[in-house]
Amino acid sequence: MKTVSDFFGSMVFDDRIMKATLSAKVYGSLKHTIDEGAPLDPSVADAVASAMKDWAVSKGATHFTHWFQPLTGITAEKHDGFISPSPDGGVIMEFSGKELIKGEPDASSFPSGGLRATFEARGYTAWDPTSYAFIKGKTLCIPTAFCSYGGHALDKKTPLLRSMEALNRQALRVLRLFGNDSVKRVVSSVGPEQEYFLITKEMYDARPDLRYCGRTLFGSRPPKGQEMDDHYFGAIKPRVAGFMEELNEELWKLGIMAKTEHNEVAPAQHELAPIYTTTNVATDHNQLTMEMMQKVASRHGLVCLLHEKPFDGVNGSGKHNNWSISTNEGQNLLSPGDTPYENAQFLLFLCAVIKAVDDYQDLLRISVATAGNDHRLGANEAPPAVISMFLGDELNAVLEAIETDTPYQGAEKTQMKLGVDVLPKFNRDTTDRNRTSPFAFTGNKFEFRMLGSSNSIACANIMLNAAVAESLKVYADRLEGAEDFETALHEMIKKTIKDHRRIIFNGNGYDDAWIKEATEVRGLLNYRTTADCMPHLLDQKNVDMLTSHQVFTLEELQSRCEIMLENYCKTVTIEANTMISMAGTQIAPAVEKFTADLAGNASAKKALVPSITCAYEMGVVRKLSGLTDQIIEKTADLQQAEASLTGAKDIIEESCMIRDTVIPRMQALRAVCDEAETLTAKSYWPFPTYADILFSVR
Repeated sequence: MKTVSDFFGSMVFDDRIMKATLSAKVYGSLKHTIDEGAPLDPSVADAVASAMKDWAVSKGATHFTHWFQPLTGITAEKHDGFISPSPDGGVIMEFSGKELIKGEPDASSFPSGGLRATFEARGYTAWDPTSYAFIKGKTLCIPTAFCSYGGHALDKKTPLLRSMEALNRQALRVLRLFGNDSVKRVVSSVGPEQEYFLITKEMYDARPDLRYCGRTLFGSRPPKGQEMDDHYFGAIKPRVAGFMEELNEELWKLGIMAKTEHNEVAPAQHELAPIYTTTNVATDHNQLTMEMMQKVASRHGLVCLLHEKPFDGVNGSGKHNNWSISTNEGQNLLSPGDTPYENAQFLLFLCAVIKAVDDYQDLLRISVATAGNDHRLGANEAPPAVISMFLGDELNAVLEAIETDTPYQGAEKTQMKLGVDVLPKFNRDTTDRNRTSPFAFTGNKFEFRMLGSSNSIACANIMLNAAVAESLKVYADRLEGAEDFETALHEMIKKTIKDHRRIIFNGNGYDDAWIKEATEVRGLLNYRTTADCMPHLLDQKNVDMLTSHQVFTLEELQSRCEIMLENYCKTVTIEANTMISMAGTQIAPAVEKFTADLAGNASAKKALVPSITCAYEMGVVRKLSGLTDQIIEKTADLQQAEASLTGAKDIIEESCMIRDTVIPRMQALRAVCDEAETLTAKSYWPFPTYADILFSVR
């Protein structure tokens, strides 16, 4: 019987395969690039391509593709066969270094935000040797960057790699100040926890809103939702367990270290969490994980919903981005050690993160902004749209002692006493977790909890890496010229704590009083929607920081602002049109038919027994008749609002019109339709209800 270790990474051209198939010289050169960020030696490409092709063909692959991440938020691929004609009329299997290094997909239909005209179709993909190639089906997938003919980044990978390099440069400067000359590279690492819903395909196919939008646009609350908290960490149903088992196997073959799986809070909601890996690789792996979730679900007669809020009234799905930074020697720079008060290096890196989060709250909010995530942020399962940081009691006490120049007493280890002798004794952590905080310290990493479940994690980590790099640059610039390093270091840590204490909040982020304090007293930002925050991407301070670290060019930032607002507008417009169609062609006719049948039944009864009042029938008829009129009226209102968007002078104005006019009218239409659902006989309702969908997987 095969064990996981026998097939883990079997579909990945990883270090084990490279070491076995490449010459020592080629392998050494490639490892130098991967591990230390050295420039790629073009001379190794042919040897790597040949070995990669032979390995892939031995695994049954017939094609290769440059696998990239355009600004659609999903992955893209164009498959080419390994075959080339031979003189005798047959074929040979070929794959050159040139084909490995560069591809040329048609870029004309990918979002560019004005970086190129539609007729300028040429785009290039470039091999990313830091992320291993893998086999999917019968295709060798080569992770690549994607750029325009003019050299502008048209993807999420390129800016992510740039941000990682920026963080590396500035972190090395700081480490050298502490006398650490042996470290060659500093990298950020991520472990993204992925939440999702599973429903039956029959239910999915019967709901136009799920098929077109990935979420339900109508639906009254079921008699039972998540009130009993009985689904959270509950026993996994056999059908779901079968899905999870196959998903794990597929991910493990691809070298993705899926480790933790469990039921989440809402009915039909679940979570998968991987082990940490380098941010670039983690981003690739998360894109693959989402794709594989949907493929495996289909094999089990299920549909995996990755939308942030597929059902109103129950928890939505997020993606908790656990972020840390470490050296190539294995030292976690955010690990406090046993005595954090005495660990000056840790405190400086901690302060760099605090400063980054406060200075660039807007960029972090922008990095998670989508139409779907707007429904989730601020609800009971997600942090508020206001950015704050949770550090816990011990670190908070350490920072207070430094700020006030008072002795730090230290946190005592408390042994947990459970009152049962046979249970093991263990020490309590020095701080609790805070699930309501957008950005929480959890021991040796920060958990950024604001990402939506369908988001690429690249965007959040680009901004986080770049903002921390900026903080470290400020510190290095000051400390490198200091006459007394120790004094300057102490004063700088102290100043950071004083200047940025407003971002630290260890309380309940769901409390309305906190939002008032955060915005009115502390002056923190509260961008509730994508339309509110996205234009601030082009604020001068943000442009200056991101361009100075060469993470983006000005043109690339302008394009991304345009694309993200376009995506927001298109998403909501599709939802509005779907609502108009469903309300007009399904809901209103169904309610009208039930109303007419009920009225007919009442008339028939009165004809037989004139003294009968038919109070039930006539009461429902009157109410549903009024609701039908409202459905038609509010559908027309939504149509009018949607039509008015053509008058917007630019994408910013259009996004504001959608926020202020279209979405409120969508909510008004939903309210009357959902009320009508509660009064209409189930046999008349045109599609499955929440009760049907959420409890369909048995």
